[in-house]
Formats: sequence, C-alpha cells, structure tokens
Amino acid sequence: HRGFGSGESRGCRENTIDSYLAAVSHGLSWIELDVQRSRDDQLVIRHDPVTPDGDFLVTRTAEQLASYGILRFEEVMAALPTGVAVNIDAKTVIEDATDPTHRRTAALLAEALRKHQERRRVFVSSFDPALLMTLQDRKDTIARVPLGLITWLNFPSRHGIAAAANMGLDVICMHTGTFGLRLERPRPTDHAVERVIDMAHRAGLEVLAWVPNPADAVRLGRAGADAL
Repeated sequence: HRGFGSGESRGCRENTIDSYLAAVSHGLSWIELDVQRSRDDQLVIRHDPVTPDGDFLVTRTAEQLASYGILRFEEVMAALPTGVAVNIDAKTVIEDATDPTHRRTAALLAEALRKHQERRRVFVSSFDPALLMTLQDRKDTIARVPLGLITWLNFPSRHGIAAAANMGLDVICMHTGTFGLRLERPRPTDHAVERVIDMAHRAGLEVLAWVPNPADAVRLGRAGADAL
C-alpha cells in the first residue's frame, strides 16, 4: 500500500521510489500507488489531494509538485521492474466535473494505460464509478486492464457488490468495516462474511478487502477473499 506502507516505514516515505523498491526487495509482487492529475495534465503520485502546504494538487504543475517530492506517474513506472504488478488507485478531482473531457483524470489515465498494459500487469481501482465506466468504454484499446470499484468506509455490501456486478467490473474493493468483523454484536442488515464473498464470486467478481488488521486478514482469507 503506497509502496512499502503508508506514512513512513523503516525510513521509506510512502509513494516514493525508495518505498516501491523496498517493497519489491521484500518479495512483494504487487504494489499500490495513488494517481491524481496536475494543473498541466500530468499524472502524479500522492494519496492526499493537497500538497504538504495545503494547496490542491490540481492547482500546481507537475514541476511545481516535484519540489515537494511528488513524483510523476511515468517516473514510477520507469523505475519499477517489469515483473512487478501495479494497482493504480485513481483519484478524481472536483474539476473532472467541468473541465473538457480530454483533460479529465479518466482520459489521462486511459492514455497512460495504453502504453503500460503491454509491459506489466496493471489493475485500476477507484472510488469514482464514472472513471471506471469511462475506462470500460475504452476496452477496445485497454482490454487487458481489470477494473475495481472501491466502496467507502463501512459501505453496505449489498449495494457495493450489486453495483460492481451490474457495471460489469472485475473486482469489488470493500473496506473491512463493511464485513462487520469488529462489532460486539452483528448488525441486522449484515450478511455473514462468507456469504458476502461467495455472492461476489458468484457474480463474477474478485474481492479485495482493505485495511484489515491481522485477525481480520485471517478471517477474510479463510472466507475466500482474493486480496487484502
């Protein structure tokens, strides 16, 4: 997640080349990175929508963002060994609602995927279903890239799985709270963990559960989750 872990882990700051390569050196075959767009229509890597000074990334050029250590997407992809697979967490911005279509995050990412889908395994996930639908509409040129819907904190599985399946996506990425694993008593509206994952699989979806603790990870793995 963000390379060798979020924040700073063993001297490696998240979403940096050092962090990604540290993950690779420890045997990880997949890494996750966060993609957003800059003012000059470059894809850059950062989890938060703002710089350390509080300016929105989309109001600054990629060169200006580089002064904060914020990398361009292309820099990261060039630095990674081709055998390492990449989960791109695509984060849209409010300007995607009004800017010309060719400048929006989805269009910029689609162009980048055309280049990189032949070089390594790539998976795109996003909280924004419109971005995923835009990429899906371009399956003629990015047909090899699986797509996953990320649902928000504790978002009901009955809505998330139905949405991802009916959108024709490949993966549903659910917050661990969705499964209700840490509750003292079950919520009356929750399905059992095993049923949630089974229904997703029956709908043709893989299941990614995010931010599990070690105990959650064991339970989810035993229940058939495909990724944590």
